[in-house]
Amino acid sequence: MEVRFWKVKRNGRGNCCWEATRGKRTRVPGSAMALGSEDRLPHDIVQYVIEAATRYEGGFWDLLARGATFKSTGRKRTRPGKAIIAENRAELIESEQLAGRHAREWEEGKRTPVTVALDRARAQWTALQLNEQLVFSWPSPNGEVRVVASATQVVPR
Repeated sequence: MEVRFWKVKRNGRGNCCWEATRGKRTRVPGSAMALGSEDRLPHDIVQYVIEAATRYEGGFWDLLARGATFKSTGRKRTRPGKAIIAENRAELIESEQLAGRHAREWEEGKRTPVTVALDRARAQWTALQLNEQLVFSWPSPNGEVRVVASATQVVPR
């Protein structure tokens, strides 16, 4: 699964958007979230990097890669997609707690097993221009910056 994050300006405010592609054609539009300060990583990138760097199975991004259909995405919920979530509900909850612990320690300047990956993602995100995307291939915690054809990127829902 490929996951792309990008910045957009809407009503004078910065937003982070994302979209995932499973297989060759299954697009999963993510949500748009307001950006805080320019040097702060958005929650969804933090969650992605921590789940990937810890090789966590059963978290949001792993379940999305396996076909889960969440209400928060722009895809129709399916019976198999809901079943994946139901079967992994405890792991999904734990993934948020795991990410919260790592993110808190990282923000406090403590070293964790994911510090290098989060530092790299923050540097890439901070430098990201409006005509670029930060692209990850699940389950790699290492993203790459790609220039997109158009400087105007779509804002999900």
